[in-house]
Amino acid sequence: MNALSPWLFNVNAALNQKNLPLVYRRDAAGYSFSIFNLEDSLWLVAGWPKGSRIAFRLAYSPNDQLVVKKIQEQQGKIIFKAGSLIGEYEVTVQLPEEDITVLHYTSSLKPSAPLLFPYWPRDIAVLGAAGSDLLAEGKVVVSQVGTRSGQLYFNLTRPKAGSVLYQQNLTALADYNQQTETSAGDTVGGEWPEIGFALPPTLKNKPLEAGQTYVLSDAFVAFSEQVPEDQPAMVRQYLDLLAGVYLQVPKPDTHYQHWPDILQKGLADLTDNPGCWSQVDGHHYFNAYVCDYVTPPEIMVQLAVLLPLLDYVEWNNSKLEVMKKVKNGLSTFYNKKIGTIMRWHPKMADSLEGGEEQKQPLVMDAWYLHHPLLNLSRLALKGDEMAEKLFLDSLEFSIKVAHHFDYNWPVFYKIDTLEVVKAEAKPGKGGENDVPGLYAHVMLQAWELTSNKRYLAEAEKAALKLQDLGFDLFYQANNTAFSAGALLRLHKITKKELYKELSYLCLANVFKNVKLWDCNYGYGKNFPSFFALFPLSDAPYTAVYEEQEVFCAFHDYLRHAEGEDILPSLRLLLAEYIRFLIERAVYYYPTMLPKEMLSEQVKTGEVDSNLWIALEDMHDGWEKCGEVGQEVYGAGNAFGILPRHYMQVEEAGFMIYTDYPTYGFSPKKHKPAAFRLAGDGRLNCRLMLVRSGKGKLPGFRVTVKGQKQTLKGKKTKQGHLEYQVRGNAEIHIDWKK
Repeated sequence: MNALSPWLFNVNAALNQKNLPLVYRRDAAGYSFSIFNLEDSLWLVAGWPKGSRIAFRLAYSPNDQLVVKKIQEQQGKIIFKAGSLIGEYEVTVQLPEEDITVLHYTSSLKPSAPLLFPYWPRDIAVLGAAGSDLLAEGKVVVSQVGTRSGQLYFNLTRPKAGSVLYQQNLTALADYNQQTETSAGDTVGGEWPEIGFALPPTLKNKPLEAGQTYVLSDAFVAFSEQVPEDQPAMVRQYLDLLAGVYLQVPKPDTHYQHWPDILQKGLADLTDNPGCWSQVDGHHYFNAYVCDYVTPPEIMVQLAVLLPLLDYVEWNNSKLEVMKKVKNGLSTFYNKKIGTIMRWHPKMADSLEGGEEQKQPLVMDAWYLHHPLLNLSRLALKGDEMAEKLFLDSLEFSIKVAHHFDYNWPVFYKIDTLEVVKAEAKPGKGGENDVPGLYAHVMLQAWELTSNKRYLAEAEKAALKLQDLGFDLFYQANNTAFSAGALLRLHKITKKELYKELSYLCLANVFKNVKLWDCNYGYGKNFPSFFALFPLSDAPYTAVYEEQEVFCAFHDYLRHAEGEDILPSLRLLLAEYIRFLIERAVYYYPTMLPKEMLSEQVKTGEVDSNLWIALEDMHDGWEKCGEVGQEVYGAGNAFGILPRHYMQVEEAGFMIYTDYPTYGFSPKKHKPAAFRLAGDGRLNCRLMLVRSGKGKLPGFRVTVKGQKQTLKGKKTKQGHLEYQVRGNAEIHIDWKK
């Protein structure tokens, strides 16, 4: 047991006294819930069926005596009104139900005078068994990092009571953060046993105003009587509890973004703006960032844009001259002496300034070798002979590296000698822990291309290295997501449950690194951020490139999962991330943002606020965005979204749009159009019938399989028809010519 602060020491002693002043008590969903008024705090104590307890602080007024003035029950909620020296509290508690074992409580304060809070205690006390003054022992598995979800997932191990997923709805704290100029980042966490949420201290002499009401806490708590016995059980429990809480957390409305127009603007700037291009030996290459002429061309950058462009031309049955221009320069990255593609253009590598570890001619960032190989394999599987040769000619070197490092890759190594330049991302945390999954993906592509079982064996050897990494598996978001898809494919090929469980582990790592709240303070008011994803486990901002690749990887995972028995909680979370990304992604373009929130200092290249090229970085509401640069290799954003969410019905002059992924639509079939939605039937998604020309839409009959009534659509200002439909539904659309 770690040392205790005086606050927790005294709270534990107080809550273990006999004859506590009980304010309210009720049993719900097999748990007991008692509310006590202990001088300066109002506590809710939840009791497990076996007797263990955990306390949540509902209201706090330091060195005071709270007075509960009124208790009322309405619409399944219990409302407590309490007076204190610092102001009037209103606490609303919603107890769990049999089918929803989630506790929800909200605490609001109307200050009696301008208030500053230089310190606020955490709001959870793990009390242990009834009648014992010993605090429970346990383990925190997941907690908030930076501005990620305000989340704690922990197990109570002695007495062996169960598990808890606690989530603070940080969206609700926006008025507090705005008024005090504080961030909601790093507010949920702590070291066992001092855990929970603590209000950010008001250090800028920006007090809460007297007479105004502020939400000080909005917590959702999911309970389980199970303590996971192994990693697969832990991962499943985390995902199930997260989905259970997600269903209860308020979610912002989404808005339709017309991606066909957005794509055309981005395509014009990508192809025509000279800041996106460099030229070497007569070949044209994408810059990594707009006007970045210092950094040599990188093969990852070329392929990261080329593959989404390919998605688009296949969907649109068209050709883009820019693709040919980029492909003509790919072979220059191959090094015959070493036998592999290189990260940097060989003729420009010596111009690297070496200011960062990886910006040296022969230093390889571990994932940078495999990501381009993955994209080359995708081109090869579509029949591209040049890509196939580059891919196959580089495979032996890739396998050599894997064997040299025993499938445990460092962060940076020398590509000619394999000397390690940087072994670990953080001391004791290993190197790029998700690269074994990315390598397995590459090997599966090689096996699919060649039918050589050696590559399948390599994929399995690498996949096994992901075992027992727990929530330290995540190094980079897109590679962890690609790993999940590779492992699901391995499960389908080998029928081994282990690989499916490891795919869940990868996805749990991804969902640990999202932001399930909307930053509605400061500059955050100008763009939606709910369900945003962070590129690295400690990154202070979200990034367009990783988000759009995770978006595509989630689509692929759901496609491979069709007909498979996977966790319902995963189907829900994957579809919801996709739904929110489709709205949020447009705000990576600086054209959508006020100029005053764009950083004046740019690390790489320049930021042109009139250019439809996405910013790399979106920050907390008190920080300006775009300080890293305007990311050319994130240009795949629109080209990934459009082909996956717009189904063309060319003969009738319209497209079918959904913000959930779909299965089964065939553009070759005549009416009626039919397809099935991904996601969960407890949540809604948007269905749109979108004009693809200047003519009027035809008359429609939209039905859901199993329902008799025809759905009624709402006409938008742009002349489209909009519907709200349940996830996991089969949709039929008929129209009059």
